[in-house]
Amino acid sequence: MATFLYKLGRLSFRRRHFVALIWVALLTLAGVGAASAPAAGNSSFSIPGTEAQKAFDLLEQRFPGTSADGATARVVFKAPSGEKMTDPGNKATVQETVKELSDGSEVVRVTDPYQAKAVSEDGTVAYAQVSYKVSGMELDDAAKDALKDSAQDARKAGLTVEIGGDALQAVPHTGSSEIIGIAVAAVVLVITFGSLVAAGLPLLTALIGVGIGVSAITGLASALDLGSTTSTLAMMIGLAVGIDYALFIVSRYRAELAEGREREEAAGRAVGTAGSAVVFAGLTVVIALVGLSVVNIPMLTKMGIAAAGTVAIAVLIALTMVPALLGYAGRKVKPMGEKGKLLGRAKKKDQPAKPNLGTRWASFVVRRPVAVLLLGVIGLGAAAVPAASLELGLPDDGSQPTSTTQRRAYDLLSEGFGPGFNGPLVVVVDAKDSDDPKAVFAETGDAIKGLKDVVTVTPAQPNKAGDTATITVIPGSEPSSVTTENLVHGIRDAGADLKADTDANVLVTGSTAMNIDVSEKLNDALVPYLVLVVGLAFLLLIVVFRSILVPLKAALGFLLSVMAALGAVVAVFQWGWLSGLMGVEQTGPVMSMMPIFMVGVVFGLAMDYEVFLVTRMREAYVHGEKPAQAVVTGFRHGARVVTAAAVIMMAVFAGFIGSSESMVKMIGFGLAIAVFFDAFVVRMAIVPAVLALLGRKAWWLPKWLDRALPNVDVEGEGLRTASGDDDRELVRV
Repeated sequence: MATFLYKLGRLSFRRRHFVALIWVALLTLAGVGAASAPAAGNSSFSIPGTEAQKAFDLLEQRFPGTSADGATARVVFKAPSGEKMTDPGNKATVQETVKELSDGSEVVRVTDPYQAKAVSEDGTVAYAQVSYKVSGMELDDAAKDALKDSAQDARKAGLTVEIGGDALQAVPHTGSSEIIGIAVAAVVLVITFGSLVAAGLPLLTALIGVGIGVSAITGLASALDLGSTTSTLAMMIGLAVGIDYALFIVSRYRAELAEGREREEAAGRAVGTAGSAVVFAGLTVVIALVGLSVVNIPMLTKMGIAAAGTVAIAVLIALTMVPALLGYAGRKVKPMGEKGKLLGRAKKKDQPAKPNLGTRWASFVVRRPVAVLLLGVIGLGAAAVPAASLELGLPDDGSQPTSTTQRRAYDLLSEGFGPGFNGPLVVVVDAKDSDDPKAVFAETGDAIKGLKDVVTVTPAQPNKAGDTATITVIPGSEPSSVTTENLVHGIRDAGADLKADTDANVLVTGSTAMNIDVSEKLNDALVPYLVLVVGLAFLLLIVVFRSILVPLKAALGFLLSVMAALGAVVAVFQWGWLSGLMGVEQTGPVMSMMPIFMVGVVFGLAMDYEVFLVTRMREAYVHGEKPAQAVVTGFRHGARVVTAAAVIMMAVFAGFIGSSESMVKMIGFGLAIAVFFDAFVVRMAIVPAVLALLGRKAWWLPKWLDRALPNVDVEGEGLRTASGDDDRELVRV
């Protein structure tokens, strides 16, 4: 592989006009496609195989025209102090508001609080439920404005009015986060390379790759039913790896120049060596992202595949466009050790070379491997302790900032009707195969009333055919509590007994039940996903490093960093540690998608650093250095670049911590802290300590396996012959 990539790098450097033209044409084509494609609608959210989804599908079939997936809003009214909602003046205001809300073109129905008995027992709180034809993401701005205006009119009459539900759901915008990440990346690259031109190359190529990937996703969004979060994830991952991959190759190019090679040769060798690491690092990211399909949540599968496509584009651009742009840059990209006018001049020729920080650190670790290893493992183990208390759930209005009207409506409903009122359970009774459906409906309601934590059970509401009915159950606990989860399972157990006696199917759905099912599905998929992703990457790394222990060490180190990162997430978002510093207004369960999402993204990115750092060690070892010296050599050439790449990655993810959305904030913090643990504790401390302790055993591979594995030559041994190093005098730049 190294020889092929070496030739590709030289060809791209020499034919740079042609290569640049191809990528610019692809960017233009993708941009035109995105601009001319029909606007994407709201991405459908389905959880195949779950009971909540089966009940939802049954409602669509048996209750046609009810817009089961339409947006809802709860307009919550609270009377002034000393008054009640049943007072004539307050009642007139509410009824006028209901009338105004009913005039909307997208409104299906609005319930009158006084007819629907939606007034609290003490008479201080009431609510009107508004149902729409379309989802919250598709709702017109005019309909949202009418909802807000109606509430404002009621406020003017003296009532406290807040709006809950998903009708006011906004399309997430994270543009400022990317800008922050790019700004920090630019500063880090300038410090790393000491040149604006060299620093600009990774940024330019990353932006082109992300532009092509995101434009392609936008163009296909309508046809493939892709949501807005798909392009957001692709942009976040594509930007981070695009900068990193280009950084690896530009850094190796400068190192080759410093050894005296002419520029085309240096470009070829950079792509042949660092490019090999980029290919395999990219493959691990792709495996991790595509592997999200094992969860069998269509939205998550599409997000993973789209992001994997953007990563593949980033790899191709790093292998072809980066050497092409190096050809355009010419002598403006200095050899390693030299600095441009921006950060000062190079050291004098007679000045002795001073070991860099990476060399000094690696030398220390090689001398004290046991102490460093124990300190790293104990530190990560301590950070991982809170993960034992991990509670999973999905965010609702109760997790939003107290400054939002949705959160205030949530609190008012809890105050007036109890905490469980914000998470009603919808029980669907399918009695089509029963002899007496009405009796089944009544029996189901009675069975539910006998369960613990049940506050209210509404009478069954049958469909026109009379063979299916819905029953609304109000729990006594808040939606995200373990007690409510137990109630859902209790209703399902009671339904199983009813089926045996009456042949009726009892299904539980609603947002609360759906959240519980999603959490359980993600939790059940975590171990198979880990086995698949880590297993495939383990096999891939055996091919790359031609070792058993090095890939095993890489996988175990990754598990340590992920557990420590999950522990940090639990401590901040569930326990409330440093919550004020992070802007966390409401603690609660960790988002169900967080563990598996973190595993997928962080594993791929962690292997980037592993491959780039350890391949340099492997290269030095293959070329004759002793194991301990090879570790130091790998750090001398790779530590600075890996550090810069990790800081850039952390900056991109940390930019999302400032979001007002708790879910986005949690993802940003979790990924940023995971990269910190993996890059600086695992790869920079534990990895060299383990390799120093193992010595030559680290590179051991059974002879039969060595013969069976393909020789991908990541360390570039074949380049000595291809470039004629043995017979050619090096040319000074």
